[in-house]
Amino acid sequence: MTTVLTALKQPGSTKKPSTRRDMSSSSLSSKALAAYLQLTVRPFLSVWAKMPNLPWPMGLVDYAGMLVPPVKGTRRRRVLLADCGAEWIRADGVRDDRVVLYLHGGAFICCGLNTHRRLVSRISNSVDAPVLSVDYRMMPRNPIAHAVEDGVDGYRFLLDSGYRPDQIFIAGDSAGGYLAFMVSLALRTLDLPTPAGIFVMSPLTDMDPTGKLEHPNASKCAVFPADAVPALTVLADRVDAEIVVEGKHGPRVSPVDADLSGLPPVLIQAGSTEMVLADAELMAERLDAAGVDCELQVWQDQVHVFQAADFLPEAHRALSEIGEFVRTHGAIDAVAGTA
Repeated sequence: MTTVLTALKQPGSTKKPSTRRDMSSSSLSSKALAAYLQLTVRPFLSVWAKMPNLPWPMGLVDYAGMLVPPVKGTRRRRVLLADCGAEWIRADGVRDDRVVLYLHGGAFICCGLNTHRRLVSRISNSVDAPVLSVDYRMMPRNPIAHAVEDGVDGYRFLLDSGYRPDQIFIAGDSAGGYLAFMVSLALRTLDLPTPAGIFVMSPLTDMDPTGKLEHPNASKCAVFPADAVPALTVLADRVDAEIVVEGKHGPRVSPVDADLSGLPPVLIQAGSTEMVLADAELMAERLDAAGVDCELQVWQDQVHVFQAADFLPEAHRALSEIGEFVRTHGAIDAVAGTA
Protein backbone atom coordinates (compact mmCIF):
# COMPACT_ATOMS: atom_id res chain seq x y z
CA MET A 1 0.00 0.00 0.00
CA THR A 2 2.93 2.37 0.68
CA THR A 3 5.22 2.97 -2.25
CA VAL A 4 7.82 5.32 -0.73
CA LEU A 5 9.03 6.13 2.78
CA THR A 6 11.17 9.27 2.80
CA ALA A 7 12.85 10.74 5.88
CA LEU A 8 12.78 14.52 6.12
CA LYS A 9 15.44 14.56 8.85
CA GLN A 10 18.26 17.02 8.38
CA PRO A 11 21.88 15.69 8.26
CA GLY A 12 23.45 15.53 11.68
CA SER A 13 20.14 15.79 13.55
CA THR A 14 19.53 13.47 16.50
CA LYS A 15 15.79 13.90 16.74
CA LYS A 16 13.28 11.43 15.34
CA PRO A 17 12.73 12.28 11.65
CA SER A 18 9.41 13.17 10.15
CA THR A 19 8.40 10.93 7.28
CA ARG A 20 6.59 11.19 3.98
CA ARG A 21 4.69 8.14 2.81
CA ASP A 22 3.40 8.06 -0.75
CA MET A 23 0.29 5.89 -0.58
CA SER A 24 -0.67 3.99 -3.72
CA SER A 25 -4.34 4.39 -4.63
CA SER A 26 -5.94 4.09 -8.04
CA SER A 27 -9.51 2.82 -7.70
CA LEU A 28 -11.96 3.52 -10.49
CA SER A 29 -14.38 5.03 -7.98
CA SER A 30 -11.81 7.62 -6.92
CA LYS A 31 -11.22 8.61 -10.54
CA ALA A 32 -14.98 8.90 -11.10
CA LEU A 33 -15.32 11.11 -8.02
CA ALA A 34 -12.54 13.41 -9.22
CA ALA A 35 -14.22 13.79 -12.62
CA TYR A 36 -17.59 14.52 -10.99
CA LEU A 37 -16.16 17.20 -8.68
CA GLN A 38 -14.30 18.81 -11.55
CA LEU A 39 -17.57 19.21 -13.44
CA THR A 40 -19.72 20.37 -10.51
CA VAL A 41 -18.02 21.82 -7.42
CA ARG A 42 -15.02 23.36 -9.16
CA PRO A 43 -17.10 25.56 -11.55
CA PHE A 44 -19.24 26.77 -8.63
CA LEU A 45 -16.15 27.74 -6.62
CA SER A 46 -14.77 29.53 -9.66
CA VAL A 47 -17.91 31.70 -9.78
CA TRP A 48 -17.74 32.32 -6.01
CA ALA A 49 -14.09 33.38 -6.32
CA LYS A 50 -15.06 36.13 -8.74
CA MET A 51 -17.79 37.48 -6.43
CA PRO A 52 -16.99 36.35 -2.86
CA ASN A 53 -18.65 39.42 -1.29
CA LEU A 54 -22.14 38.57 -2.54
CA PRO A 55 -24.62 37.25 0.07
CA TRP A 56 -24.16 33.60 -0.85
CA PRO A 57 -26.59 31.31 1.08
CA MET A 58 -23.76 29.26 2.58
CA GLY A 59 -25.97 28.12 5.47
CA LEU A 60 -27.91 25.94 3.04
CA VAL A 61 -24.87 23.72 2.64
CA ASP A 62 -25.12 22.50 6.22
CA TYR A 63 -28.88 21.99 5.94
CA ALA A 64 -28.27 19.80 2.89
CA GLY A 65 -25.92 17.74 5.06
CA MET A 66 -28.93 16.53 7.03
CA LEU A 67 -29.67 14.21 4.11
CA VAL A 68 -26.52 12.21 4.87
CA PRO A 69 -27.02 9.97 7.94
CA PRO A 70 -24.25 8.99 10.36
CA VAL A 71 -23.02 5.41 10.54
CA LYS A 72 -25.75 3.05 11.80
CA GLY A 73 -25.74 2.73 15.58
CA THR A 74 -24.13 6.14 16.14
CA ARG A 75 -25.37 8.13 19.12
CA ARG A 76 -25.22 11.91 19.21
CA ARG A 77 -25.94 14.58 21.79
CA ARG A 78 -25.84 18.38 21.53
CA VAL A 79 -23.90 20.42 24.07
CA LEU A 80 -23.35 24.14 24.53
CA LEU A 81 -19.94 25.77 24.70
CA ALA A 82 -19.35 29.39 25.71
CA ASP A 83 -20.09 30.96 22.31
CA CYS A 84 -21.23 28.11 20.06
CA GLY A 85 -22.75 24.67 20.01
CA ALA A 86 -21.08 21.30 19.70
CA GLU A 87 -22.11 17.69 19.32
CA TRP A 88 -20.96 14.46 20.87
CA ILE A 89 -20.67 11.72 18.26
CA ARG A 90 -20.25 8.16 19.50
CA ALA A 91 -20.03 5.20 17.13
CA ASP A 92 -21.48 1.97 18.45
CA GLY A 93 -19.35 0.26 21.12
CA VAL A 94 -16.43 2.74 21.30
CA ARG A 95 -14.28 3.14 24.40
CA ASP A 96 -14.20 6.08 26.81
CA ASP A 97 -10.47 6.25 27.53
CA ARG A 98 -9.60 8.56 24.63
CA VAL A 99 -11.45 11.31 22.79
CA VAL A 100 -11.20 13.51 19.67
CA LEU A 101 -11.92 17.23 19.40
CA TYR A 102 -13.01 17.77 15.78
CA LEU A 103 -13.11 20.98 13.73
CA HIS A 104 -14.92 20.73 10.40
CA GLY A 105 -13.80 22.12 7.07
CA GLY A 106 -15.61 24.50 4.75
CA ALA A 107 -13.21 27.40 4.11
CA PHE A 108 -14.36 29.09 7.37
CA ILE A 109 -17.62 30.07 5.63
CA CYS A 110 -19.79 26.96 5.26
CA CYS A 111 -20.49 23.37 6.35
CA GLY A 112 -21.05 22.34 9.97
CA LEU A 113 -22.24 19.54 12.19
CA ASN A 114 -24.67 18.19 9.60
CA THR A 115 -22.31 18.03 6.63
CA HIS A 116 -19.61 16.32 8.68
CA ARG A 117 -21.70 14.04 10.90
CA ARG A 118 -21.15 10.93 8.80
CA LEU A 119 -17.40 11.51 8.44
CA VAL A 120 -17.10 12.21 12.16
CA SER A 121 -19.06 9.05 13.02
CA ARG A 122 -16.70 7.04 10.83
CA ILE A 123 -13.72 8.65 12.55
CA SER A 124 -15.26 7.74 15.92
CA ASN A 125 -15.49 4.15 14.76
CA SER A 126 -11.94 4.10 13.38
CA VAL A 127 -10.27 5.59 16.46
CA ASP A 128 -12.53 3.68 18.88
CA ALA A 129 -13.47 6.83 20.77
CA PRO A 130 -16.19 9.48 21.04
CA VAL A 131 -15.73 12.74 19.13
CA LEU A 132 -16.72 16.25 20.16
CA SER A 133 -17.54 18.07 16.91
CA VAL A 134 -17.48 21.86 17.34
CA ASP A 135 -19.99 24.10 15.55
CA TYR A 136 -17.59 27.05 15.63
CA ARG A 137 -18.43 30.60 14.56
CA MET A 138 -17.70 31.36 10.91
CA MET A 139 -17.10 34.18 8.45
CA PRO A 140 -18.39 36.63 7.39
CA ARG A 141 -20.03 37.33 10.77
CA ASN A 142 -16.97 36.30 12.75
CA PRO A 143 -13.22 36.40 12.14
CA ILE A 144 -11.20 33.20 12.10
CA ALA A 145 -9.87 34.09 15.56
CA HIS A 146 -13.33 33.42 17.00
CA ALA A 147 -13.29 29.91 15.53
CA VAL A 148 -9.97 29.29 17.28
CA GLU A 149 -11.48 30.50 20.56
CA ASP A 150 -14.39 28.08 20.10
CA GLY A 151 -11.95 25.22 19.55
CA VAL A 152 -10.14 26.13 22.77
CA ASP A 153 -13.50 26.15 24.59
CA GLY A 154 -14.12 22.66 23.23
CA TYR A 155 -10.77 21.53 24.63
CA ARG A 156 -11.59 23.04 28.03
CA PHE A 157 -14.93 21.22 27.93
CA LEU A 158 -13.15 17.89 27.43
CA LEU A 159 -10.80 18.61 30.33
CA ASP A 160 -13.78 19.54 32.51
CA SER A 161 -15.47 16.29 31.42
CA GLY A 162 -12.65 14.30 33.00
CA TYR A 163 -10.32 13.61 30.10
CA ARG A 164 -6.61 13.99 30.64
CA PRO A 165 -4.56 15.84 27.99
CA ASP A 166 -2.80 12.61 27.00
CA GLN A 167 -6.21 11.15 26.08
CA ILE A 168 -7.27 14.03 23.80
CA PHE A 169 -6.58 14.32 20.07
CA ILE A 170 -7.33 17.46 18.05
CA ALA A 171 -8.37 16.90 14.45
CA GLY A 172 -9.88 18.61 11.43
CA ASP A 173 -10.19 18.67 7.66
CA SER A 174 -9.34 21.48 5.23
CA ALA A 175 -9.95 24.77 7.08
CA GLY A 176 -10.55 22.63 10.15
CA GLY A 177 -6.96 21.45 9.80
CA TYR A 178 -5.84 25.08 10.06
CA LEU A 179 -7.96 25.39 13.20
CA ALA A 180 -6.62 22.14 14.68
CA PHE A 181 -3.09 23.52 14.56
CA MET A 182 -4.08 27.02 15.71
CA VAL A 183 -6.09 25.67 18.64
CA SER A 184 -3.12 23.52 19.68
CA LEU A 185 -0.85 26.55 19.52
CA ALA A 186 -3.35 28.66 21.47
CA LEU A 187 -3.34 26.10 24.29
CA ARG A 188 0.35 26.81 24.84
CA THR A 189 -0.29 30.56 24.99
CA LEU A 190 -3.02 29.99 27.58
CA ASP A 191 -0.85 27.63 29.66
CA LEU A 192 -3.20 24.74 28.96
CA PRO A 193 -1.72 21.24 28.66
CA THR A 194 -0.67 19.75 25.32
CA PRO A 195 -2.96 17.11 23.76
CA ALA A 196 -1.81 13.60 22.85
CA GLY A 197 -1.71 14.27 19.12
CA ILE A 198 -3.07 16.07 16.08
CA PHE A 199 -4.39 14.49 12.88
CA VAL A 200 -5.58 16.47 9.88
CA MET A 201 -6.95 15.74 6.42
CA SER A 202 -6.15 18.01 3.45
CA PRO A 203 -5.26 20.86 5.81
CA LEU A 204 -5.08 24.53 4.91
CA THR A 205 -2.03 25.72 6.83
CA ASP A 206 -0.99 28.92 5.04
CA MET A 207 -3.32 31.86 4.35
CA ASP A 208 -0.73 33.27 1.95
CA PRO A 209 -1.86 31.87 -1.43
CA THR A 210 1.55 32.23 -3.11
CA GLY A 211 2.87 28.73 -2.42
CA LYS A 212 -0.35 27.09 -3.59
CA LEU A 213 -0.53 29.15 -6.76
CA GLU A 214 3.09 28.34 -7.64
CA HIS A 215 2.65 24.62 -6.96
CA PRO A 216 2.07 22.28 -9.96
CA ASN A 217 -1.26 21.26 -8.41
CA ALA A 218 -2.69 24.75 -8.97
CA SER A 219 -4.05 23.52 -12.31
CA LYS A 220 -4.64 19.88 -11.31
CA CYS A 221 -6.95 20.13 -8.29
CA ALA A 222 -10.38 18.61 -8.96
CA VAL A 223 -12.09 20.82 -6.38
CA PHE A 224 -10.43 24.23 -6.13
CA PRO A 225 -9.75 26.58 -9.05
CA ALA A 226 -6.61 28.65 -8.57
CA ASP A 227 -8.52 31.92 -8.10
CA ALA A 228 -10.47 30.58 -5.11
CA VAL A 229 -7.37 30.65 -2.90
CA PRO A 230 -6.57 34.39 -3.01
CA ALA A 231 -10.31 35.15 -2.83
CA LEU A 232 -10.52 33.37 0.52
CA THR A 233 -7.54 35.32 1.87
CA VAL A 234 -9.04 38.63 0.76
CA LEU A 235 -12.35 37.75 2.41
CA ALA A 236 -10.63 36.79 5.67
CA ASP A 237 -8.70 40.08 5.69
CA ARG A 238 -11.88 42.07 5.06
CA VAL A 239 -13.76 40.31 7.86
CA ASP A 240 -10.90 40.92 10.27
CA ALA A 241 -10.79 44.62 9.40
CA GLU A 242 -14.56 45.06 9.77
CA ILE A 243 -15.05 43.16 13.01
CA VAL A 244 -12.00 43.81 15.15
CA VAL A 245 -12.39 46.87 17.38
CA GLU A 246 -11.66 50.14 15.58
CA GLY A 247 -10.58 48.23 12.49
CA LYS A 248 -7.25 47.34 14.03
CA HIS A 249 -5.89 43.84 14.11
CA GLY A 250 -2.49 42.26 14.39
CA PRO A 251 -0.99 40.21 11.58
CA ARG A 252 -2.65 36.83 11.14
CA VAL A 253 -0.29 33.99 12.01
CA SER A 254 -0.74 30.92 9.84
CA PRO A 255 0.30 27.60 11.39
CA VAL A 256 3.29 27.29 9.05
CA ASP A 257 4.67 30.61 10.33
CA ALA A 258 4.18 29.93 14.03
CA ASP A 259 6.62 28.57 16.59
CA LEU A 260 5.71 24.88 16.31
CA SER A 261 8.09 23.56 18.94
CA GLY A 262 6.42 21.54 21.65
CA LEU A 263 3.48 20.35 19.55
CA PRO A 264 2.51 16.67 20.00
CA PRO A 265 2.87 14.01 17.26
CA VAL A 266 1.10 14.91 14.02
CA LEU A 267 -0.42 12.90 11.17
CA ILE A 268 -1.18 14.77 7.92
CA GLN A 269 -3.07 13.17 5.03
CA ALA A 270 -3.43 14.84 1.63
CA GLY A 271 -4.11 13.91 -1.98
CA SER A 272 -1.27 14.05 -4.49
CA THR A 273 -3.12 16.33 -6.94
CA GLU A 274 -5.01 18.66 -4.63
CA MET A 275 -4.35 22.36 -4.17
CA VAL A 276 -3.46 22.22 -0.48
CA LEU A 277 -0.77 19.57 -0.93
CA ALA A 278 1.60 22.56 -0.98
CA ASP A 279 0.37 23.49 2.51
CA ALA A 280 0.66 19.92 3.78
CA GLU A 281 4.22 19.58 2.49
CA LEU A 282 5.29 22.94 3.93
CA MET A 283 3.70 22.15 7.30
CA ALA A 284 5.52 18.81 7.47
CA GLU A 285 8.82 20.57 6.72
CA ARG A 286 8.22 23.22 9.38
CA LEU A 287 7.16 20.63 11.96
CA ASP A 288 10.30 18.63 11.25
CA ALA A 289 12.47 21.73 11.64
CA ALA A 290 10.77 22.37 15.00
CA GLY A 291 11.57 18.85 16.20
CA VAL A 292 7.95 17.63 16.10
CA ASP A 293 7.22 13.99 15.22
CA CYS A 294 5.19 14.21 12.00
CA GLU A 295 4.08 11.79 9.31
CA LEU A 296 2.85 13.13 5.96
CA GLN A 297 0.82 10.66 3.92
CA VAL A 298 0.33 11.64 0.28
CA TRP A 299 -2.44 9.60 -1.33
CA GLN A 300 -2.07 9.11 -5.06
CA ASP A 301 -4.64 11.02 -7.16
CA GLN A 302 -7.07 11.52 -4.27
CA VAL A 303 -9.31 14.58 -4.07
CA HIS A 304 -9.67 17.10 -1.27
CA VAL A 305 -10.83 15.34 1.94
CA PHE A 306 -11.38 12.07 0.09
CA GLN A 307 -11.84 10.39 3.48
CA ALA A 308 -15.42 11.73 3.52
CA ALA A 309 -16.40 9.54 0.55
CA ASP A 310 -17.06 6.22 2.26
CA PHE A 311 -17.57 4.42 -1.07
CA LEU A 312 -13.83 4.83 -1.76
CA PRO A 313 -11.54 1.99 -0.67
CA GLU A 314 -8.82 4.61 -0.15
CA ALA A 315 -11.04 6.40 2.37
CA HIS A 316 -11.33 3.25 4.48
CA ARG A 317 -7.59 2.73 4.36
CA ALA A 318 -6.92 6.34 5.32
CA LEU A 319 -9.25 6.16 8.33
CA SER A 320 -7.56 2.93 9.38
CA GLU A 321 -4.25 4.80 9.31
CA ILE A 322 -5.78 7.47 11.54
CA GLY A 323 -7.00 4.79 13.93
CA GLU A 324 -3.50 3.34 14.13
CA PHE A 325 -2.05 6.80 14.81
CA VAL A 326 -4.45 7.34 17.72
CA ARG A 327 -3.83 3.89 19.17
CA THR A 328 -0.08 4.44 18.97
CA HIS A 329 -0.03 7.84 20.67
CA GLY A 330 -3.03 7.84 23.00
CA ALA A 331 -3.05 6.83 26.67
CA ILE A 332 -5.56 4.08 27.52
CA ASP A 333 -4.78 3.35 31.16
CA ALA A 334 -7.78 5.05 32.74
CA VAL A 335 -11.47 5.60 32.01
CA ALA A 336 -12.33 9.26 31.63
CA GLY A 337 -15.60 11.15 31.37
CA THR A 338 -18.56 9.90 29.39
CA ALA A 339 -19.89 11.44 26.23
